Amino acid sequence: MLKRRFIFLKRRKKIGKRTLRKFLTYSILTIVVVALCFVACIFGSVDISAMTQQDKFILYGIRVPRVLMCLVSGACLAVCGTSYQAVFRNPLSDPYILGVSSGASLGASIAIIVGLDAFILGVPCAAFLMALLTVYAIMKLSQIGNRMHVTTLLLAGISINFLFSAIISIIMFIDRNDMHKIYFWTMGSLSGVRYSDVIVVACFAVLGIFVLGIYAKRMNALLLGDMSAQSIGINVEKTKKTILIVATLMTAAVVSYCGVIGFIGLVVPHIVRLIVGQDNRKILPLSVFGGMIFMLSADIISRVVIAPNELPIGSITSLIGAPFFIYLLYNAKKNLHF
Repeated sequence: MLKRRFIFLKRRKKIGKRTLRKFLTYSILTIVVVALCFVACIFGSVDISAMTQQDKFILYGIRVPRVLMCLVSGACLAVCGTSYQAVFRNPLSDPYILGVSSGASLGASIAIIVGLDAFILGVPCAAFLMALLTVYAIMKLSQIGNRMHVTTLLLAGISINFLFSAIISIIMFIDRNDMHKIYFWTMGSLSGVRYSDVIVVACFAVLGIFVLGIYAKRMNALLLGDMSAQSIGINVEKTKKTILIVATLMTAAVVSYCGVIGFIGLVVPHIVRLIVGQDNRKILPLSVFGGMIFMLSADIISRVVIAPNELPIGSITSLIGAPFFIYLLYNAKKNLHF
């Protein structure tokens, strides 16, 4: 009886320590996010310390919606990266591997050259529609019978990426008047973001993160392999399709309003995984914070480095993410045995 009571108290103490550690971790991350939000709102190309009427417009009309978009888009991309890596069982996977970014870029480019950028939702709607068509095409190309094979899915995504990138280059060469608009959009930008844009992306973010959170346990099973996951009662094909569709819709929403912002879905989940291990039930919520921090940091850098001018935020994330990708690729190469 005493032994059983001792084991119970020891287990309760262990659970208490784990809860305290989790509380401290999320508290620190929340403080970091809030601090970065404050920095992003205060610092920029224009000093707003006087808080005149113009300063208030800059703060509440331009910087606050931009900061909010950083939060929701960063969380989206990081969670999507975690999901793709679980499905493909490959830490080198990224949300853009399915060609969603290229599809959205092509839609935006077409919208710009035909004059739809004169309308409020012209470019985002065209980009979003093309991203969805791209997802549908890739899913169809990769489907063999009733099964969706990972190898064909990856090859289809890479092929469409190359095809759409070539078409965008041709469009930019033909229509040189709008070339700078297309180029800046394809490099990623948060300038001109409105509260209505934030609401749309936030809806996709909240619903998508909620659904993927439900599938976190099944993502863990997928890491063991299709046969192992199926042996414990998981419908592997349905699970993969659901995760990919939800993650791709989230990515398409971000790309439609922010342009192409890469490598967040690659870098953040990998760093989180190094800290907490392979359990996606822990990786997903921590990736939300990691994506926010990464996106806010990149946005601050893009606005202050060459102020009053602004660098495309996609170039900042690529500048950080590309060397990280090379590092991961080098490590993966070392583990190969011939």
